[in-house]
Amino acid sequence: MNTKQIDKMLRIPSIGYGTWKLETPEVCISSVLHALEAGYRHIDCARVYANEEYIGEAIEKSGIERQNLFLTSKLRNSAHGYDRVRGEVAATLKNLKTDYLDLYLIHWPVVMGHKDDWKEDLLSTWTAMEKLYHEGVLKAIGVCNCSKEHLEPLLEKATVKPMVNQILIHPGVLLEDDMNFCRHHGIAIEAYSPLAPLAVISQEAEFMDICAHHRKSPGQILLRFVLDLGAIPLTRSTKKDRLTENLNIFDFSLRPQDLMYLNTWTHKDFTPQNNKEVRPPQKLDSVLAQKEG
Repeated sequence: MNTKQIDKMLRIPSIGYGTWKLETPEVCISSVLHALEAGYRHIDCARVYANEEYIGEAIEKSGIERQNLFLTSKLRNSAHGYDRVRGEVAATLKNLKTDYLDLYLIHWPVVMGHKDDWKEDLLSTWTAMEKLYHEGVLKAIGVCNCSKEHLEPLLEKATVKPMVNQILIHPGVLLEDDMNFCRHHGIAIEAYSPLAPLAVISQEAEFMDICAHHRKSPGQILLRFVLDLGAIPLTRSTKKDRLTENLNIFDFSLRPQDLMYLNTWTHKDFTPQNNKEVRPPQKLDSVLAQKEG
């Protein structure tokens, strides 16, 4: 699997397996095991998904040595602030049965209760993550859902710049200004939900012609599109054959006319989200609270 340099000492696999909505123990454990068996080594988690302990169990069952995995998790919206970060990281490490994370991300830049002082909130949270980075507990640190407007004030004050920005990217939602800002500052881009428009775009003859030309599935074309943008796609499936298929995207590149079509494709159901205002705690926070008593 191809990799991308995100730090002078660290490389990240060029495709990742996402674990959002893998909520039940049986489905989560079996799906992560299938992904690892298929060849995925980059597993993307989040504490708010309330499934980290199942992912840790799957990794343990897989028998794959820790140094051969790239594990990412994310800070909950309700756990921002310098004094909360260390405890959150400790809980994630315990769940995943590891003593370090390859990458740790702030899940959302603006959260409930901090609409007016989000810059200070973001910086204090980031400062705690920098400390854990220097301690070696976090091998790399970054953010999610950050626009240029969020990154600019953080870069002004941070002593360690974000190494990754994980954002929504797929045809119809390209966030070109934000991607260009990240490229300019050497911030690697991860793309979540890269297959979101799959069912809709697959109804279009021109898109299916692209699939036929490359002899690839619609999902493979969309994932390759993200790679050709210079980003790292995060994809999820519970089906073994689809997991293997989604990895088979490194033997071709899209043509200029393919990229033109995908870069200009639009649909009313797929538009950029508003991440510049307050984001409430995600609903699974309540699930996590119930599990932890």
